[in-house]
Amino acid sequence: MREIVLDTETTGFDPLQGDRIVEIGCVELINHLPSGKVYHQYINPERFMPDEAFKVHGLSDQFLADKPVFAEIVADFRAFIGDDPLVIHNAEFDMKFLNAEFARLGFAAMPMSRAIDTVIMARKKFPGSPANLDALCRRFEIDNSNRTFHGALLDSELLAEVYLQLIGGRQPGFELGLAGTKGGAQVQVVRERREPRPHAPTPEETEAHMAFVAKLKKAIWLREPEPEGSGEQA
Repeated sequence: MREIVLDTETTGFDPLQGDRIVEIGCVELINHLPSGKVYHQYINPERFMPDEAFKVHGLSDQFLADKPVFAEIVADFRAFIGDDPLVIHNAEFDMKFLNAEFARLGFAAMPMSRAIDTVIMARKKFPGSPANLDALCRRFEIDNSNRTFHGALLDSELLAEVYLQLIGGRQPGFELGLAGTKGGAQVQVVRERREPRPHAPTPEETEAHMAFVAKLKKAIWLREPEPEGSGEQA
C-alpha cells in the first residue's frame, strides 16, 4: 500500500487572498513505512514574502527568486503523488492551497476524501491534548531538535514517524535468538526440571471412591479388561 506524507509552506493563510505555496515536501510510504523516496521543491511564489510567514519558515524573497514557479514543477509533483492517499497534518490547509494552484493551471481539484488528516487522528486518540506536530513528537519521543524553522520536507519526515505511532506503532521484533546469531533468530528453550509430586490417593480417598462407584450403573471402573486382539477389525 502506497501513501504520501505531504507538507507545504506558504506565504500566508488564504490562497483566495493571493497567498501561494513556496515549498512542498513529500515522503513515500509503502505499507506505512518510509521507502526512502522523497519529493522536495522550493517554489517562487511570484509575490513578496510577508514578515509573519518568513518568521515561520525562514524562506526569503531573495532565496526564492531563482526557484521555479509552480507551473514548472506541477508535472513532476503530480507524477510523484499519483492517485495515492495523502497523509497531511491539518489537511484542509494544505489541500486548499494545492487545489488553488491546480485551479490556476486548469487541473481538477483533489477531493478531501483523499487526505488522511493526522490532526483529526491525534484528537480522537488523545482528546483534550495538544495535537500540533511538536507536541506529538514529544509524546512519541521523536527527535525534532532540528526543527528550528518549519520546513516542508523535515516536517513530512517527522509526520511520517508520528503517523506510524498514531496507527499503532512498529510491531516489536521477537528477540528469540542468542546475541550475535546470524541467519535469523534461533529459539533456545530452557526447561526447569522439577521433582515429581506425590499423587497416590490415601486409603480413605480410595474407600470413598469405591463407595461412590458402587452406586453407578455400568461404571467403567468395574469393567473387566478385554483381552488383547479382541477388538473389531477395521
